[in-house]
Amino acid sequence: MRRFLSLVALVVLAACAPKSVKLIPAAAFETEIDGKPVSLYTISGGGLTAQITNYGARVVSLWAPDRDGSMRDVVIGRANIDDYVNGPGERFLGACVGPVANRIGGAAFTLDGVDYELEKNDGENTLHGGFLGIDRLVWDVVDQSPESLKLQVVHPDGLGGFPGNKTICVRYTLTPAHDLKVEFEAVTDAPTPINLAHHPFFNLKGSGEGDILGHEMQIFASAVTAVDENLIPLGQAVIIDGGPLDFRKPRPIGQFVDADDEQLRHGHGYDHNWIIDVDGSKAMSLDARVVDPVSGRILEVYSDQPGLQFYSGNFFGDGKTVDKYGNVIAFRGAFALETQKFPDAVHHPDFPDTILRPGDVYKHSCLYRFSCK
Repeated sequence: MRRFLSLVALVVLAACAPKSVKLIPAAAFETEIDGKPVSLYTISGGGLTAQITNYGARVVSLWAPDRDGSMRDVVIGRANIDDYVNGPGERFLGACVGPVANRIGGAAFTLDGVDYELEKNDGENTLHGGFLGIDRLVWDVVDQSPESLKLQVVHPDGLGGFPGNKTICVRYTLTPAHDLKVEFEAVTDAPTPINLAHHPFFNLKGSGEGDILGHEMQIFASAVTAVDENLIPLGQAVIIDGGPLDFRKPRPIGQFVDADDEQLRHGHGYDHNWIIDVDGSKAMSLDARVVDPVSGRILEVYSDQPGLQFYSGNFFGDGKTVDKYGNVIAFRGAFALETQKFPDAVHHPDFPDTILRPGDVYKHSCLYRFSCK
């Protein structure tokens, strides 16, 4: 019955979607993993069309118009479920990541006097929840409409070393304002760190259309959390006033990406957390704006989070990551903008708190807004 309904929904949405949108067949994702059904779901609204799988709550494709109205898929994704589960290359394409996004130094932390050892999946550190983060779990579909999909998963106590049974929800909505809206909520039955993030990889020219170095980036931040050679924060905010990390005025991503700069050497390019300038008057702030001069597409990122991780695709180009159209993703062939709290916050009391306690509700909203010029 589930598969039948998914196919019916796909047929209805295909009839409404622009003719240049090429939907992936749901059958390419129909399977079971760990005894739970996996599928592919299509939503459409505000001139955008997205396809999402409940394996890792991943955005597989996102179609947006250019200045001439031509639709292109602007996120990197895979063609079928097997490529996500077993394929080589980038693991986190379009996924929700956690329970703690980004890095935890030393793969360990102490909470309320108890020491916790985590999985080391990034050298001596933990990245995006370890080997089996929420991107590797099958989520339940709890609500669906033509323009929205809500998913839920339980990340159990002890998985990856993290305490507490954590119930995590995400809702994806395509709004009339041309947004992909992402809304997280989480609760726990024991104190635990929570720092969720959506992890899309964008190329505003279209998936597989070369590199993103000509995209013009603006980040509304005056400081970053400087990192060591393992991308673990040193603990202090570094004011940026000129130089390769200063994106307060728009400039091409590629202008300084290979500059002789210690922070860029540590990241092999950009892979840093910017501290967003917030005036305190609004729950949502404009974090970043990216313009592709070729297509005219504009991406604006809004969130209620204090940090924005910008990653410039430094580890693409090894031939391992192939998109859903058969394109090998080029070196710096996509960029990621992840709204979140700061990395390694469990070791830095001055960073925004990431500890969630029973009775409290974690909330996090972000918007990926599309327009053209």
